[in-house]
Amino acid sequence: MVWGGITAAGKTPLVTVHGNSTARRYIDEILRPHVVPAIHNQGLTFMQDNAPAHRARITNQFLYENNIPVLHPWPPYSPDLNPIEHLWDLLDRRVRMRQPQPQTLLQLERALHEEWDNIPQQAVQRLIGSMRQRCQAVILSRRHHTRY
Repeated sequence: MVWGGITAAGKTPLVTVHGNSTARRYIDEILRPHVVPAIHNQGLTFMQDNAPAHRARITNQFLYENNIPVLHPWPPYSPDLNPIEHLWDLLDRRVRMRQPQPQTLLQLERALHEEWDNIPQQAVQRLIGSMRQRCQAVILSRRHHTRY
């Protein structure tokens, strides 16, 4: 598994997590070393999806104890609202276009890191900038569906 974070000002390094993703590993390998410093240094609000490690009680407790503001509640089954999901799609396409294609896990890991580093910040800013429009579209859609 890989993890990365984005802000309008930049991307975090891409982090490779080998093995199973658990709440404890998420805290120890992602939140503590990467998220907490970034949030505190830049005054950001943390946004994550509904993955089991993200929803775990110990994860929420860790975020609370470390004064990490989290965007809640996050609608289930709405990956299109999260700008990083679109960045994962872009990363996937960039890796698939590589010639030659990665043949081993190590080659894939290197390709992911190289392509992540090569995604222009302008692409990230466009995705983040589209958040307002995406959220408005969902609100309008829900209003339309509740009228009938």
